[in-house]
Amino acid sequence: MTNSLSGRFLILTVIFVMLAEVFIFVPSIARFRQDYLNARLERAQLASLALEAADMISPALEAELLTNAEVYNVVLRRDDMRQLALSSPIPSPITATYDMRAPTSMTLISDALATLLNKQERVIRIIGNPVRDGGLLIEVTIDEMPLRSAMLQYGWNILILSAFISVVTAGMLFFAVRRLLVTPIKGVVAHMQAYTKAPEDARQIITPTASIKELRAAEESLQMMQMQLTSALKQKERLAQLGSGVAKVSHDLRNILTSAQLFTDRIEGSQDPLVQRMAPKLVGSITRAVHLCENTLAFGRVEEPAPTLSRVNLAQIVGDVIDSERLAAEEYEMSFSEDIPATMTVRADGEQLYRVVQNLVRNARQAIMATKKPGEICIHAHEDDNCWLLTVSDTGPGLPPKAQEHLFQPFQGGVRKGGSGLGLVIAGDLIRGHGGRLRLESTGADGTTFVIELPKADLALA
Repeated sequence: MTNSLSGRFLILTVIFVMLAEVFIFVPSIARFRQDYLNARLERAQLASLALEAADMISPALEAELLTNAEVYNVVLRRDDMRQLALSSPIPSPITATYDMRAPTSMTLISDALATLLNKQERVIRIIGNPVRDGGLLIEVTIDEMPLRSAMLQYGWNILILSAFISVVTAGMLFFAVRRLLVTPIKGVVAHMQAYTKAPEDARQIITPTASIKELRAAEESLQMMQMQLTSALKQKERLAQLGSGVAKVSHDLRNILTSAQLFTDRIEGSQDPLVQRMAPKLVGSITRAVHLCENTLAFGRVEEPAPTLSRVNLAQIVGDVIDSERLAAEEYEMSFSEDIPATMTVRADGEQLYRVVQNLVRNARQAIMATKKPGEICIHAHEDDNCWLLTVSDTGPGLPPKAQEHLFQPFQGGVRKGGSGLGLVIAGDLIRGHGGRLRLESTGADGTTFVIELPKADLALA
C-alpha cells in the first residue's frame, strides 16, 4: 500500500489531519481549563450568596456547599474588605496561584500544559472576578487532580473525534484521488503498455479522454509522441524496403554497366575526333556508376561508407560535373561559370565529392529548367586558415517554405514533382563524413546558394 500513489496519499492525509488536530487541541484544552476554573468560581460565589441569605448556617450545610462547589474555601473582597465566606480544612499547603481575571493566550496554554504534565496532588488558589458585579474579587482553593482528570478525559474525547475525522476525511480523499487521478493514470499506463507491444499499429495510439487539465495535457503529449514514433517506424520500414530494393537494382545495374564499360573500352580506340573527345567523359561516368553500385552492394545499409581521403584537384572535379550537366542542358538557355583556382587541392574522397557537387548542380539545373527561362549556375571556391569553401549558386526560383523546413529529411524535402528529396540528404551525409557541413546560404526569388565547408584539420567542424 505504501508503494502506491493512493496509499501514500491516504497515509499523508491522516498524518496532516492529525497534525492539524494537534494545533487545534492545545488552545482547545487551555480553553477547557479556563471554563472549568471559571465554573468553580461561579459555584463558589453562589455558595457564598447562600450563606449571606441565611446569616447563620450549620457546619454540615457549609461543608455541603463547599462540596457542591468543589472548593476548599471561598474568599470575597468587597469594598476593599477581604472576607472569608466559606472555609474547610485544606489537606496540604497551596502550591500555585492562578489569576483568571485577564490571562493571555500564552499564559492559558502554558498553565494548561503544566497541569497536564503534573502528576502530584496539589492544592491551588484561583483568583477571578465575581459575576454580575458581586464584589471586587473572588478567591477559591481547589484540588488540582480533578481538574487534570477532567482535562485528560476531554483530551481523550478530542483524540477519538480527531482520529474519526482523520479516517473519514482520508477515506473520502483516498477514493476521490483514486477515482479522479489514479484510475486515469492507470489507463494511460495501460495504453503505453499496449502501444509498446505493437508500436506500428496506429490503433494503439492513445485518444485523450481525461477531464483533468494537467492529465489531459499529458495524454495529448503522449498521443503526439506516439504518432511521431509510429510515423518514424513506418518510414524506417519503408526505407528498409527501399534499401533492399536498391541493393537488388544495384546488383543488376552493376552487371549492365560492367558490360557497357567493356564497350566503351573499345570505343576509346576510335579515330573519330568527336568520339575521342567524348569517350573519356563517357568512361568516367560509367566507372563512377559502377563504383556507386559496388559500394551500395558492399555496404548494404542506408549509411554511406567512410570516405577515403586524399588530395584531389577541385577544379577537375567541378569541370567534370559542369561538362556532364552542360550536355543535359543543351536545349535550354543556361550558362555555367566556375571560379576555382586551377591549383587548389582539397583533402577529400574524390568520388564522393563529385557526387555532392553533381547533386547540387543538378538540382540547380532542374530548378531553372522548370521555369523555362534563361538561367545561370555559378560555382566558386576559396579557402581560409581553417577550411575550403565551395559555393554553388543559381538564378532559379528559390526553395519553397516546405522544402526549406524539411531540407535534409528524406522523402520530404523534394522540390520537383516526383522527386524523392534524397539528393541533398545524400550530399549532406557525404560532407558530414568528411567532417564538414553542407548549409543553405540563401534562397529567394533571385536564386539559391549552397555552401560546402571542408575542414583542413582532422577534427570535424564545431
